[in-house]
Amino acid sequence: MAFYVPPNQHRTLRACMVCSVVQIHNKFMREGCPNCESTLQLRGNNDAIQECTSQVFEGLIAVRDPAASWVARWQRLDNYVAGTYATKVTGTVSGEAPIE
Repeated sequence: MAFYVPPNQHRTLRACMVCSVVQIHNKFMREGCPNCESTLQLRGNNDAIQECTSQVFEGLIAVRDPAASWVARWQRLDNYVAGTYATKVTGTVSGEAPIE
Protein backbone atom coordinates (compact mmCIF):
# COMPACT_ATOMS: atom_id res chain seq x y z
CA MET A 1 0.00 0.00 0.00
CA ALA A 2 1.77 3.15 -1.17
CA PHE A 3 0.10 6.42 -0.35
CA TYR A 4 2.58 9.20 -0.86
CA VAL A 5 1.22 12.48 -2.12
CA PRO A 6 3.75 15.20 -2.93
CA PRO A 7 3.07 18.45 -1.06
CA ASN A 8 2.14 20.27 -4.28
CA GLN A 9 -0.75 17.79 -4.80
CA HIS A 10 -2.29 17.94 -1.30
CA ARG A 11 -4.98 20.28 -2.59
CA THR A 12 -6.17 17.56 -5.00
CA LEU A 13 -6.97 15.10 -2.19
CA ARG A 14 -10.62 14.13 -2.03
CA ALA A 15 -12.58 11.82 0.27
CA CYS A 16 -15.46 9.63 -0.85
CA MET A 17 -18.63 10.77 0.95
CA VAL A 18 -19.90 7.19 1.16
CA CYS A 19 -16.89 5.19 2.43
CA SER A 20 -14.41 7.99 3.40
CA VAL A 21 -11.48 6.65 1.35
CA VAL A 22 -9.00 9.44 0.52
CA GLN A 23 -7.30 9.62 -2.88
CA ILE A 24 -6.11 12.29 -5.27
CA HIS A 25 -8.62 13.42 -7.89
CA ASN A 26 -6.66 11.75 -10.71
CA LYS A 27 -6.81 8.36 -8.99
CA PHE A 28 -10.59 8.65 -8.66
CA MET A 29 -10.64 9.46 -12.41
CA ARG A 30 -8.40 6.50 -13.33
CA GLU A 31 -9.67 3.82 -10.96
CA GLY A 32 -12.82 5.09 -9.27
CA CYS A 33 -13.56 4.39 -5.62
CA PRO A 34 -12.09 1.06 -4.45
CA ASN A 35 -15.12 0.40 -2.21
CA CYS A 36 -18.06 2.08 -3.95
CA GLU A 37 -17.25 1.91 -7.66
CA SER A 38 -20.08 -0.49 -8.51
CA THR A 39 -22.59 1.97 -7.03
CA LEU A 40 -21.09 5.41 -7.64
CA GLN A 41 -19.40 4.79 -11.02
CA LEU A 42 -16.74 7.46 -10.48
CA ARG A 43 -14.17 6.09 -12.94
CA GLY A 44 -13.75 8.60 -15.77
CA ASN A 45 -16.72 10.70 -14.61
CA ASN A 46 -15.61 14.12 -13.33
CA ASP A 47 -19.18 15.23 -12.54
CA ALA A 48 -19.77 12.17 -10.33
CA ILE A 49 -16.43 12.75 -8.59
CA GLN A 50 -17.43 16.34 -7.81
CA GLU A 51 -20.84 15.20 -6.50
CA CYS A 52 -19.74 12.16 -4.48
CA THR A 53 -16.37 13.22 -3.04
CA SER A 54 -15.34 16.16 -0.89
CA GLN A 55 -12.18 18.19 -0.39
CA VAL A 56 -13.36 19.00 3.13
CA PHE A 57 -12.39 16.22 5.55
CA GLU A 58 -10.63 15.79 8.87
CA GLY A 59 -8.05 13.30 10.11
CA LEU A 60 -6.43 10.44 8.25
CA ILE A 61 -6.32 6.76 9.16
CA ALA A 62 -4.01 4.39 7.30
CA VAL A 63 -5.53 0.90 7.37
CA ARG A 64 -3.31 -1.99 6.36
CA ASP A 65 -5.46 -4.96 7.43
CA PRO A 66 -9.08 -3.82 7.88
CA ALA A 67 -10.32 -7.17 9.23
CA ALA A 68 -7.71 -7.27 12.03
CA SER A 69 -7.65 -3.57 12.95
CA TRP A 70 -9.66 -2.40 15.96
CA VAL A 71 -9.47 1.16 14.60
CA ALA A 72 -11.01 -0.05 11.32
CA ARG A 73 -13.80 -1.77 13.26
CA TRP A 74 -14.32 1.35 15.39
CA GLN A 75 -14.58 3.52 12.25
CA ARG A 76 -16.70 0.84 10.49
CA LEU A 77 -14.04 0.31 7.82
CA ASP A 78 -13.50 -3.41 8.45
CA ASN A 79 -15.36 -4.45 5.28
CA TYR A 80 -13.44 -2.05 3.04
CA VAL A 81 -10.11 -2.40 1.23
CA ALA A 82 -6.81 -1.38 2.80
CA GLY A 83 -6.03 2.28 2.24
CA THR A 84 -6.18 5.76 3.72
CA TYR A 85 -9.47 6.99 5.15
CA ALA A 86 -10.76 10.26 6.56
CA THR A 87 -12.14 10.23 10.11
CA LYS A 88 -14.80 12.79 9.14
CA VAL A 89 -16.00 13.90 5.69
CA THR A 90 -18.03 17.08 5.29
CA GLY A 91 -20.58 17.28 2.50
CA THR A 92 -23.70 15.61 1.17
CA VAL A 93 -24.14 13.40 -1.85
CA SER A 94 -26.45 15.15 -4.31
CA GLY A 95 -29.81 13.64 -5.19
CA GLU A 96 -28.58 13.03 -8.74
CA ALA A 97 -25.73 10.75 -7.64
CA PRO A 98 -26.20 7.15 -8.84
CA ILE A 99 -26.45 5.56 -5.35
CA GLU A 100 -28.69 2.50 -5.19
